Amino acid sequence: MKKILAVSLIFFSVALSIIALAAPSTRSTLKGSKPSWAKGANLVSAAATSNQLGFRVYLGWNNAAGAEALARAVSDPRSSSYRHYLTPAQFRQQFAPTANQVAQVQSWLKSQGFSLVYTPKNNHYVSAQGTIAQAQAAFGTGFGMYNVNGLKLRSPSADVSIPSSLAGIVNAVVGLDQSYEFIHTNHIKDSNAPGAVGNAPPTAGFRNSPPLSAFYGELLTGVAVPPYTPPPAAPGYSFPTGFTANPLGLASVPWTIKGHTPAMIKGAYGISSSYDGTGQTVAIIDAYASPTILQDANQWSTNRGIPQFGTAGGGTFTQVVPPGIYNVKENSRQDPQGWYSEETLDVESVHGMAPNANIVYVAGPNNYQDLDSAMNHIVDNHLAQIVSNSYGFLGEVLPPGFILPFEQTLIQGAAEGIGIYFSSGDFGDESSIIGFASADWPASSPWVTAVGGTSLGVSSTNTRVVETGWGVSTYSCNKTTLVCTRTGWQAGAGGGVSCLFSRPSYQNGTVTITAGSTTLCNGFAGRGVPDIAALADAQTGYLVGQTQTFQSCNGTVVMYDEYRLGGTSLACPIIAGIMALSDQKAGSAHGFANPFFYANPGKFTDITSVKTAVARRNFVNSVDTCNGTVDRLRTFNDFSGSLSQSTGVGWDNVTGLGVPNGIP
Repeated sequence: MKKILAVSLIFFSVALSIIALAAPSTRSTLKGSKPSWAKGANLVSAAATSNQLGFRVYLGWNNAAGAEALARAVSDPRSSSYRHYLTPAQFRQQFAPTANQVAQVQSWLKSQGFSLVYTPKNNHYVSAQGTIAQAQAAFGTGFGMYNVNGLKLRSPSADVSIPSSLAGIVNAVVGLDQSYEFIHTNHIKDSNAPGAVGNAPPTAGFRNSPPLSAFYGELLTGVAVPPYTPPPAAPGYSFPTGFTANPLGLASVPWTIKGHTPAMIKGAYGISSSYDGTGQTVAIIDAYASPTILQDANQWSTNRGIPQFGTAGGGTFTQVVPPGIYNVKENSRQDPQGWYSEETLDVESVHGMAPNANIVYVAGPNNYQDLDSAMNHIVDNHLAQIVSNSYGFLGEVLPPGFILPFEQTLIQGAAEGIGIYFSSGDFGDESSIIGFASADWPASSPWVTAVGGTSLGVSSTNTRVVETGWGVSTYSCNKTTLVCTRTGWQAGAGGGVSCLFSRPSYQNGTVTITAGSTTLCNGFAGRGVPDIAALADAQTGYLVGQTQTFQSCNGTVVMYDEYRLGGTSLACPIIAGIMALSDQKAGSAHGFANPFFYANPGKFTDITSVKTAVARRNFVNSVDTCNGTVDRLRTFNDFSGSLSQSTGVGWDNVTGLGVPNGIP
């Protein structure tokens, strides 16, 4: 076994070695199945025993160490097994739980009164439904409701237990607690309301207010842009203190662009037009599904001069809902319409980079625990060789029993030659959200490629003018006095050092930082996040097209329109699309590509520090001038709200190795 992928997973050895602790003599405790937030100080009440819940009982791989070793070998460019991937059937034959093992689990669940829902072909889990009363009896612990991060969530009150006869078969139960509530998309729309920092409601219409440049530096705040300006009048807004880098020697801060197009991004990254993704398939995982996605994507494609789906050179678009997923009713916390813009961004980004690639959109009917089922469905059926995931959890404070099964699915994906990409997050090191620095999971998994983000400026000839790490503060500007006052840090690419996973050897010699004092594991040499990066900043984001509902004093209209969108949810599908081109160029799938990337750093352009700013004008109502407009400055490479991060020479915890330098 080659050492290049000698990944040490901290929690794996812990979870697997103590999973069979005796509870009474006939029971075994699943250590780590209770989340750390389910503690007495957070307890609100007992959970209502009549409430329904759905969960998955996960069965571990037979010969899990062998599965991991094989996944390393086929992903290692120095191994004789490199790219000798298994088929799903071969993986099942060698490593999947047996039919007898599944039957034992199913029999026990039925004996406890649960309804069986579904078991996938790889026998990785048995999903079931029942009441909390049944779960308390079956798993040997009470259930409580706990206050955590402003939410009231359900959890077992102690680590759950199972019959000792199943201890060598079952390694986790997912869905008994509501840790899945911490999942979030990683796209930034940048609300236009005065003083707003978060996302505008995705279902409501959103437009970017003019002035809007066609390319970086075209329009300046100090030069009149009739009929939109003045104000401000000359000399316009000045670059804020500390952010005065001025690559083009502009006389005043430039206005933001309308939005980058595929041609602009490909030009900046040196992506050859000789490849279009022919014969490649990219899967996208999100929750729910936009009812207008195909017509929106095709209209957007026409506007960009790209072939529509289903036409010559336009690839195919397929939507899949995996079987056995619980149809959880829509609720105020997890509105399915909130994911429509996410799907739009993902699909149009991949299609823009690789127009003739086939896209398979795999949707969970909710964004609870079902996203893990979607991943298993793609991997177990090998629906694609590339999977783009623009979501994640805030930090890594999740039960080991929640993480372990997903990691095993990722290992199966690597063994089958599937490259799995995750956005690194949109709030830097998360310290401004959760109070301490942390990488986000699953981006922190050593079995995925974590994609960070940049701020990008492109010229009129589609060449890079400026690119630096994505980190943004916002400044409120007075149109008359031209004074802009900082109001706070807004967002930035996620990154840092994992406290769960030790540094994989493919990062040795490249990643040298350790976890800092603001983390929960000071001094730990953990897995560094991200691996690579692409455009993410909403100020310099991607032009997407979507059907939306626009409401203002001018009335209400439902229509297709285009606006600028960003976040590492943009960077991730851009990379996924570029890797479809890379697979086409290579004539085979790169699979889990991190060892390849770190062995070939010259395939990426190193992103360094450039501290500058752009101006944007916002509709107060996010739609039109009915309620007026406000002006804002947004900074580049600003980590004042994420102090453990910085952009610099070599690998860094904002952009990783950098952005593509041509097709990798």
